[in-house]
Amino acid sequence: MLEAYRTHVAERAKLGIPPEPLNAEQTAALVELLKSPPVGEEAILVDLLRNRVPAGVDQAAYVKASFLSAITKGEVVSSLVSPVAATEILGTMLGGYNIEALIACLENNALAPTAVVALSHTLLMFDAFHDVDEKAKAGNSYAKQVMHSWAEGEWFTSRDQLAEKIFNSI
Repeated sequence: MLEAYRTHVAERAKLGIPPEPLNAEQTAALVELLKSPPVGEEAILVDLLRNRVPAGVDQAAYVKASFLSAITKGEVVSSLVSPVAATEILGTMLGGYNIEALIACLENNALAPTAVVALSHTLLMFDAFHDVDEKAKAGNSYAKQVMHSWAEGEWFTSRDQLAEKIFNSI
């Protein structure tokens, strides 16, 4: 998988264009490598997981979220991706397949603080909003933090301020 990907990257570089994101098959192969990483390839494997699998709801994102979710539940172990790192990476996926896993992390005291940060900045919650709300109403302090963050609009107010003047008029 790595050799084929490196060839792809080189071919695209010759054309002056970036490599395509990993597809579901490549992501599945990456997951297997992350479970038992070849020596010397650790950094590239983590980089591919973090940066070359598209966020959202395509099949590669599903494979990525499933793997990371399994790590957070202790079902899978990777020497390269801790449960906290898995939670953090889930938080970069923008919404979709990562949401259920992040909400489940609110029940794990070791992962919940990271899940709170991730969920606080995730807007594409759809009906999962109600799951967080139910947890908050049931007394889950981490879910309450997420609800408070959403109410305060921290997903927006935590961003850099816009420039006073974005462009000069002609």
